[in-house]
Amino acid sequence: MAGSNGKQGKGTRLVTTGRTGDFARHVVNPPVWRASTHLYRDCAALREGPKANEDGRFFYGRRGAPTQWALSDALTELEPGAHGTVLYPSGVAAIVGALMAVLKAGDVLLVTDNAYDPTRNTAMGLLKRFGVEHRFFDPLDLDGFEEKFCDRTKAVMLENPGSLTMELCDIPALAAIARDQGAVSLMDNTWATSLGFPALERGCDIAIMALTKHVGGHSDLMMGSASAGERWYRRLRMTAQQLGHVVSPDDAALALRGLRTMGVRLERETATTLRIAEWLEARGDVAQVLCPVLPGSPGHELYERDFTGGCGLFSFVLKDRDDAARVRLIDALELFGIGYSWGGFESLALPFDVPSVRSVMDWPKEDWGIGDSCGIRLSIGLEDADDLIADLDQAFVAMDKG
Repeated sequence: MAGSNGKQGKGTRLVTTGRTGDFARHVVNPPVWRASTHLYRDCAALREGPKANEDGRFFYGRRGAPTQWALSDALTELEPGAHGTVLYPSGVAAIVGALMAVLKAGDVLLVTDNAYDPTRNTAMGLLKRFGVEHRFFDPLDLDGFEEKFCDRTKAVMLENPGSLTMELCDIPALAAIARDQGAVSLMDNTWATSLGFPALERGCDIAIMALTKHVGGHSDLMMGSASAGERWYRRLRMTAQQLGHVVSPDDAALALRGLRTMGVRLERETATTLRIAEWLEARGDVAQVLCPVLPGSPGHELYERDFTGGCGLFSFVLKDRDDAARVRLIDALELFGIGYSWGGFESLALPFDVPSVRSVMDWPKEDWGIGDSCGIRLSIGLEDADDLIADLDQAFVAMDKG
């Protein structure tokens, strides 16, 4: 099977990437290679082993085998500008591993204020204990962003859109400022994936994804990845090996299976999301729909400029309702599960409160006439749009009956 071609469409690349090994002459999917020990033909080969640290060379199970290598190759081919991809046992492990690869004691890390909560906790906890100073910044304030840098600022952690509140920021501009200031830019690109937002092409140095979400697609695995050009890929790889990061070949096989259908799933989820977002926007009891794919929603202009696709994750805020009302609505849902994570085939709903996870950004409750406890995040799956809208409609009725 030939490797992917940059001129091929996304669907074709999703099918063909990571299928260039010897196995591809015989079977569609790579076999699951379960092995902690790799054998050498003789002592001379054993002594040569450590001299070449790269995928495709057997060494020891912690460095992977054909199943993991096939997944890494596929993700690298799908991220324009990437030299390689490192796999991690979870999305959070990918974030932590990537940050530890580029930072040392005494450095300053700038963190977008609307980052995923575990990312914030990593900066405030683990990295702080290791002597890294963190500073949160408003990603919508480009002038203020530049003022955050000092001669010790070595990295910037970005996310687009922002977690929970879904703000879109100007990644190319932020990454350019970071580069001018001599800092590495890392981006959590789980929401759109490289299919919808080629992070390295947009100026970032390291693109991170929680493969648990869209790539897995079936809510049955935990995994993360970080892709980069050659310089930072080498650093990512060495740091991951020093931390002992490795993923199961069985999980790598599941991720490869999910990857093949990710494009059609994302298209379906995005189309359904747009219908539901439009329905919510028309309701008088909804103060604001926070959905970048929705025309007129905050950040939609940047979505149109920078993105080629979205996904099923978005939020909305209730108008003139309190937490008790929000709980009644969510508890009444029948097709939406209540749980963390997203990106699977099933729809989910989750309440969120902003003040506890923001340090410098304002929650525009005065502009929208809302309270603190009124946010609901939806992850739209593969159910029929009409059925999901009907479920939401009856849940709104149940909310007001309380």
